[in-house]
Amino acid sequence: MPSPNDFPWELGVYDAHCHPTDTMAAVASIPAMQATTLTIMATRGEDQDLVQQTADSLNSKNNGPNDRIIPCFGWHPWFSHQILDDSTLSSPLSDELDTQKHYVAVLTPSPAEDLEFIHTLPMPKRLSSLVAETRQRLQSFPYALVGEVGLDKSFRLPGPWQQQDLDSRDGQLTPGSREGRRLSPYKVKLEHQRAILKAQLQLAAEMQRAVSVHSVQAHGAVFDLLKELWKGHERQVLSRRQREKLRDAEGALSDAESDKEAGKIKTQRFDQPLAEDSTARLLPFPPRICMHSYSGPVEPIRQFLNKSNPSDVYFSFSAVINFAGAPARKAADVIKALPADRILIESDIHVAGPQMDKLLEDVTRQVCEVRGWELRQGVQQLAENWRRFVYGRK
Repeated sequence: MPSPNDFPWELGVYDAHCHPTDTMAAVASIPAMQATTLTIMATRGEDQDLVQQTADSLNSKNNGPNDRIIPCFGWHPWFSHQILDDSTLSSPLSDELDTQKHYVAVLTPSPAEDLEFIHTLPMPKRLSSLVAETRQRLQSFPYALVGEVGLDKSFRLPGPWQQQDLDSRDGQLTPGSREGRRLSPYKVKLEHQRAILKAQLQLAAEMQRAVSVHSVQAHGAVFDLLKELWKGHERQVLSRRQREKLRDAEGALSDAESDKEAGKIKTQRFDQPLAEDSTARLLPFPPRICMHSYSGPVEPIRQFLNKSNPSDVYFSFSAVINFAGAPARKAADVIKALPADRILIESDIHVAGPQMDKLLEDVTRQVCEVRGWELRQGVQQLAENWRRFVYGRK
C-alpha cells in the first residue's frame, strides 16, 4: 500500500512553464518523465522551430487535449531589441545604417558611439513578420499558447563573445542565450518592450489563446497594458442585492450565469471551436494570463484579480525562482493570499528529465505545505487549475 507521503504522479502533474528546447539533447527523455504534460516556451528566433518540432514529434497527429506537449510561441523581452516595430515604418529596413538606427533608438544608454557592439547584433526582424509567423504556428496547434512574452526592467544585453567564452561554450545548448557572457551596460527601452508585448497580446486575443507572461520589476507596467486592452470590456461587478434581484427577474439564474450576463462575456468549451459570430472573436485581450514565477508582493495581485477584469489571471511558482532562499517568504505570502483556483506550478528549467520531475514535485509539496493542503488534494487542485488555464472553462 502506498504511503500518504508518496507523490501521486498518477493524478496528473502539469508543468506550466519550462524550456527543455534550450538543451535539445535532453528532449529525448521527456517520454520517460513522470510529469503528465509540459508547457514548453519559445523565446527567440533560435527556438521557435525547435518547440514546434518537439510538439510534432511527441504529440498525437491530432494535437489533442491529452498530448504530452503544449507548445508556446512568443518573443521574450530579453530579445525584444531584435524586433523592429514596423507599424509606423514608411520604408523597408534594408542596410547596415538602418540597423544601426534601430539599435540606437531602442537601447539605453544609446550605443551610438559603440558601433563595435552594434555590429555584433543581428539585423532586426520586422514585428509584422513575427506576428504573422506566430499566428501560423498557433493555427497549427489548436491548444498552443502565446509565450514567453513580457516586460523586464532589470536585464542587460550580454556583451560580445570573447574567445574564452567560445572556448568554454557548451555545444549542447541552443544558440541565442547569454551562456555566461559578461553583461553590457545596454537595456531595451521599456516603451519598445511594451510595443512588442502589446502586439503579441493582441495576437493572443485574436486567436483566443492563453499567455505566459514574464515580468521583472514591471508588474505595474504589465497591469497598465492589460488595463488598456481591457478598457470598455470590464465585467460589471454586481452587489449581492443586485444579484438577488437579477435571479428573481430571470428565474433563479446561477451566480456564474449572472456574472456572464452582467459582463456580456461569452464563454466557450475548450473542446468546441468558436462559433463564427462569437463575441470572443471581437475581444481585444487574451482570455487567460499567467504571471509566471511571480516574484512580486501580495498587493499587486489584488489588481490582477479584480472581479471587473475580463481576463482570468493565474500565478505560477517554481522551486528555482520562488523557493530559493530569501524569496520563499514572499512567495508563501502570495500563495496564501491567492484563490485556490489561480495557482500553477512550473519548473522553469532548460533540461528535461528527472531533474525537471524533481523540481515539479518539490514546488508542489511546498505549495501544499503553504496552503495546508493534503498532498493528493493539492495535486488534484493544481491539475484542475492548469487544465482550466490552458484549455479554458469546460
